[in-house]
Amino acid sequence: MLHSHRLELFACRASEDFARKVLDNFNQLRNPDEPELHLGKIEVTPFSDGEFQPQFTESVRGAAVYILQSTIPPADNLMELLLTIDAAKRASADKVIAVMPYFGWARQDRKDRPRVAIGAKLVANLLRAAGADRVMACDLHAEQIQGFFDFPLDHIYASRVFIPYIQSLNIKNLAIAAPDMGGAKRANTYAKELDASVIICHKTREKANVVGSITAIGEVEGKNIIIVDDMIDTAGTLCKAAEVLMGKGAASVCACATHGIFSGGAIERIHNSALKEVFVTDTIPHPELADDPKIKIVTMTKVFADMIHKVYNYESISKDFVF
Repeated sequence: MLHSHRLELFACRASEDFARKVLDNFNQLRNPDEPELHLGKIEVTPFSDGEFQPQFTESVRGAAVYILQSTIPPADNLMELLLTIDAAKRASADKVIAVMPYFGWARQDRKDRPRVAIGAKLVANLLRAAGADRVMACDLHAEQIQGFFDFPLDHIYASRVFIPYIQSLNIKNLAIAAPDMGGAKRANTYAKELDASVIICHKTREKANVVGSITAIGEVEGKNIIIVDDMIDTAGTLCKAAEVLMGKGAASVCACATHGIFSGGAIERIHNSALKEVFVTDTIPHPELADDPKIKIVTMTKVFADMIHKVYNYESISKDFVF
């Protein structure tokens, strides 16, 4: 397809390695009439007070600019993305697409207590105000966050890599578990594709990141169970769910989650838990886990390369996912 606007790919500092792998996969997917894509360079000037300023070192005038950044903590990563989008718009880019493998602040998706902010909506507003024309994000914490955007959002699902990966393990007596009631739809989708039964865990929270109690609903005894979730933060819920399921007679318990945040001693907690294995994607960088005996990294870079290629070529992406 002939384009009136060339494609340019850039990465902010938190996702440079992910972007290079996306680039390698993109160049394998490109059409013969499309030029080879290179990762553009952004220079970030730091200031003594902690502020910083990104600058494109090449022209982006008239280009479709894809900026890749996971907005993981600290908040500087979000600010860097916003500044980079603004810089692209002010440099006369035709379109600016924010590619966010991990969309931070997504757990603040509603007013669950009086006088609190809705962080996910605020981030959507900030992306628009900065000049983003489109956002690509993976496994948002709540699907209704898509409604926070008044401009196009492409929602990418990690099931595209997890389902084939789980199938390759040839697990017998497989059951898929949701760690809480909110994950029931995701668990049901995986179970349907994997021809497995479904288990729902019900949890109560004492406060944020602190789980009170967990009960399991469904046939557990003798099952090899995989708990599916969108993220692992402190791993408190996950490890407690694994303990409950093993106590009810499960043959084994593994887990898969799109985003491995791993805060507050999560990795040590997983190593000391009843979990046999944990699968996460590389939307959040964890180079220290490359050789971890219990935590396996499944890459999403090929999926993102494919999605960028299809969006740039005005092709449908919905047929590539299960919902």
